[in-house]
Amino acid sequence: MTAAPAPAPLTYDQTGVNYEQIDPLKVAAQRAAAQTGAHMASHGFREVAASRGESAYVVDVGPMYLASIVECLGTKALLADDMAKLLGRSFYDGIAQDTIAMAVNDLITVGATPLVVQAYWAAGGSDWFGDAQRSEALVAGWKRACDTCKVAWGGGETPALAGVVADGRVDLAASCTGIISPKARLSVGDQLGAGDAIVLLASSGIHANGVSLARKLAERLPQGYLTDIGNGQTFGEALLAPTVLYSPVMEALAADGIYPHYCANITGHGWRKLLRHPKPLTYRIQQVPPVSPVLAFMQKECQLDDHEAYGTLNMGAGFALFVAAKDAPRVVEVAQGLGVPALVAGYVEEGPKQVVIEPIKVVYGADELQLR
Repeated sequence: MTAAPAPAPLTYDQTGVNYEQIDPLKVAAQRAAAQTGAHMASHGFREVAASRGESAYVVDVGPMYLASIVECLGTKALLADDMAKLLGRSFYDGIAQDTIAMAVNDLITVGATPLVVQAYWAAGGSDWFGDAQRSEALVAGWKRACDTCKVAWGGGETPALAGVVADGRVDLAASCTGIISPKARLSVGDQLGAGDAIVLLASSGIHANGVSLARKLAERLPQGYLTDIGNGQTFGEALLAPTVLYSPVMEALAADGIYPHYCANITGHGWRKLLRHPKPLTYRIQQVPPVSPVLAFMQKECQLDDHEAYGTLNMGAGFALFVAAKDAPRVVEVAQGLGVPALVAGYVEEGPKQVVIEPIKVVYGADELQLR
């Protein structure tokens, strides 16, 4: 008998998510938005122009800076819904943390202390909110994440959007506002330069990016989400590990007098996010963190080479800090003291704009991340 052919590699663009199509719109929107910044002057304030294209927008309000961001969860709620049907319990406590993390982890990249979170929970119909187990888990998880970040939950919006959101589904998003005080905490890359150390903070798994790829993979696994990934966990349960909230680390560093020169939340685009700042610098990675079992499983089952895997998924690193080399050991110590594994992964060098990941022989050039 002839052996069945091996399944073809499964890449992110096959899921319907293609950044080459999405990013031009983002760039066009950013350019149009930049033309509105002058309106600040009529209110007696000014924008921090360098924050345009960064993960959060910053306004100078005099004695401090004000930062803001809005982010959506994406498709991870679909995964939680599918697992609830399989196991009969809600995963929305973790989904709530994922949603807040998407906003808070972006806000802190500019050095901001999160102050207020607003919720946006849009369902496909009023009956979505009638599931008491799910609703209670969402509220409890949302509050717990706010408590972890010491941020106030100001309010939110809960529309029922039949015909816009699919029946039985929910679209979750959060906005977050924070302050940068003292102003020296501002981190938009003006001090980023050769000699800086690159410290990577560990992820807890897939976080909330690459989920479309994971869902596509589950469709072709014989046991779907209930497939054992090799460590006693099912694929679905491992995927639903909540995203790490990194704001406690950033606040502890600030209290210690350490202000990063730049930060990157490693979400969509994976390790290509290290290229986010426009400066022509080389980011040389000499040590990579352990890859979480669920991401190693995905790379193997999707047949992703390292270039594709590290350019799509976080592969064990959820947040990057670029700090003065003398501060790097202390950054690792502070993070690990808060239960977040960290390592000094490499250094910034003069040279062409690229990421060089030496242990796996992968290079990303400037043309692989166009966000401005």
